[in-house]
Amino acid sequence: MIATPRLILREFVEEDWAAVLSYQQDERYLRYYPWTERTEADARSFVQTFLEWQREVPRRRFQLAVTLKPCGTLIGNCGIRRKPDNGWEADIGYELAPEFWGRGYATETARALVSFGFLDLGLERLSSWCIADNAASARVLERLGFTQEGRLRSNEYFKGRWWDTLLFALLKGEWE
Repeated sequence: MIATPRLILREFVEEDWAAVLSYQQDERYLRYYPWTERTEADARSFVQTFLEWQREVPRRRFQLAVTLKPCGTLIGNCGIRRKPDNGWEADIGYELAPEFWGRGYATETARALVSFGFLDLGLERLSSWCIADNAASARVLERLGFTQEGRLRSNEYFKGRWWDTLLFALLKGEWE
């Protein structure tokens, strides 16, 4: 569990699928994903993957439920995933229910993941990426000191079009 001023980032439990489905069905959420709809089976499978990751030894992937203090309402999820070929680098990601966008929760969540990665996991480098059209997600990374290292042009195809992705990274020395 990771606590921030307004949030608790906790391990997923099986019952979380319903809250996940609720926000993943929102058209605003679906805009930057290849999915056009989400079903109960999709949400259950999504959460089940994270439950399986909790049993890894040694643990390389942490995907956590983002919940509000003090009520515990699940408003999204976030993750930090150590690269399989080295122990010093990981990527981070986050997604929130659209009704909680624009309130600083994504930045608060990502900041907590960065601290966890550098302080608790002993990482030297964190990376992340987002669809280039998703300016809000890119701003979160930039606010935290991530540097845009590249733009992959037309490398994702979904919803009938090609999308560019932006690549970001933050080094421990830059963060300190």
